[in-house]
Amino acid sequence: MTCAECGAPQIPRPCQDLFHELLALDHSGRAPWAPVHTVVVATFYLQHSSPVAAAGRATHWAILQMYLRDGLDALLAAARQAVRRNSHRFGGRRPTVDDYPGGPPFPVAAPAPGRFTTTIVDVAVDGTFPPDGHEDRVRRWAAATVAAWTAATDR
Repeated sequence: MTCAECGAPQIPRPCQDLFHELLALDHSGRAPWAPVHTVVVATFYLQHSSPVAAAGRATHWAILQMYLRDGLDALLAAARQAVRRNSHRFGGRRPTVDDYPGGPPFPVAAPAPGRFTTTIVDVAVDGTFPPDGHEDRVRRWAAATVAAWTAATDR
């Protein structure tokens, strides 16, 4: 059995369950999971294009572009600013593409790829999201997601 949205095998668990487990690790505040939380969310939602996620695709795309181009430190600085602007003291606006500048525009006209060379199952390894190599696996996942969407644009 495979995921209808990303093409991953649903072993050891479905993508959604793995995502919730990874979010719990992200929210623990511990490295190596917490620092890449923004990348994890953006990547998962670009591979799992539900109607809710579709509204934020351009922002998720901009996040991955910045991460892959400028690295984690630059992304974390931009994300801190976006979170600060999201505060009720600053009007409470949601993060947008403008918070993560410098990348190409999201391929709006492209259909969702449906299959990716790296998925959350690869990041989970054996279902436990081991700390050794976690950020490298997340980077490969993000890069594979951008590559698939780019290829979908070229069709």
